[in-house]
This record gives sequence, C-alpha cells and structure tokens, in this order.
Amino acid sequence: MPDRLTLVFDADDTLWENNVLFERAFAAFREWLAHPTLDELAIRAVLHEVERATVVTHGYGTRGFLHALQVVFERLRERSATVEEIERIHGFGEAMLRGDLELVPGVVETLSELHTRHDLLMLTKGDVEEQQRKIESSALAPFFRDIHIVPDKDPDTYRKLVADHDLDPARSWMIGNSPRSDILPARAAGMNAVYIPNANTWELELAHLPHDDGVLHLSALTELPQHF
Repeated sequence: MPDRLTLVFDADDTLWENNVLFERAFAAFREWLAHPTLDELAIRAVLHEVERATVVTHGYGTRGFLHALQVVFERLRERSATVEEIERIHGFGEAMLRGDLELVPGVVETLSELHTRHDLLMLTKGDVEEQQRKIESSALAPFFRDIHIVPDKDPDTYRKLVADHDLDPARSWMIGNSPRSDILPARAAGMNAVYIPNANTWELELAHLPHDDGVLHLSALTELPQHF
C-alpha cells in the first residue's frame, strides 16, 4: 500500500499511565518520611538529584526508583535504613512491581483503527521483565508487528530500529510523550515524530522542543486517526 506508514509507539505514559503510579508512591513515601523541615518541593528536588545519578547504574523502572527513595531516606535521615525501613520503602512500589496499569483513554479503539492501514511498532525503555509484565497486562501486543524493550532511547537506538526493520525514516513516525526520549532522538535519526504531552510525565523526560516541521503536536492519542 503506497500510503502505508510505520508508526512507532512509546508505551509508558503514551499507551498507558505510568508516572502517576510513581507520583503516588512518592506521596506515600513523603508522608511516611515526615521530614520536620523540608516540604514536598525540597524533597522532590533531592529525589531528582539522586535519580539523575542512580539511573546510570540502576536503569529506568521501579527498582531503580525504589533504590533512589532509599538513598533519599538515608541522606535526609543521615543514617542507614534498617531492614524494616527498606522493606517499607519497597512496599511503596508494590503496584508498579505487580504491573498494575491504566490504559490511556481510547487507546484500544485508536490502535484498532490505525493497525488496519499502517505498520505499528512499540519501542519502550526500562527493565525488560517489568516492561514485559506491563505489555502483557495491557493486552495491546496483537496490534504491533514487533515490540522492542531497550535500556534507554538515544539517536542510535532509533537508527538501529530503522536499520533492523529496513524503514524509510521519512515515512516513519515516533509517537510519544517524552521530548527527551521520544521526540528529539527520533528526529536526530531522521524520523518524524508526534508529541502527545502527558501531565504526569517524569521531570527528567522533559526538554525544550524547538519549532520543527517534522514534529506533529497533538493533545490526545485519539487524535491520531485524523492524521494517519
């Protein structure tokens, strides 16, 4: 089909809600921590500082997040966490570790329509076991010709995707909520992109998006069939 395109979908916070679970876990952690002087913004700033450092060694996902919470706890309490306290911290990630998720409104109907006229791929980053659990829980896999789980997304990730599937970058679109992981590196690899912001996007995924004719800005996933 001459008009058939390749649409590559991000998963977390694009197909299903993800960071909202981390926000709930952080809120529970902050309440339990009950720091006598630091407010939410101050504790969050410490967490982001820790995450920027620990993501290099612990990767993306729940386990890395829980490790970061433990580091924050020990830094703010100025002592090591006890076994009981570590268990309590890990408990804040129970919902994420189970693979609980909430699909973005209209995702099933949207993918059902798009996959009849375009080739759909999924490209998600994070812990392989955790991401696979979410994919299975979502029941969205049948819509996709192939699914890739990668440790991170940079321009080389997209160049490899293009090479592995023999894609025409000019006829390929990356669809996601993260400027840093979805839009900017895909554009650097010569692909087009669709930016669909999510109010709960992780702060470390945000970045300035310059004016670019290769980036389509939409407000919701359900708008995709109007353009593809």
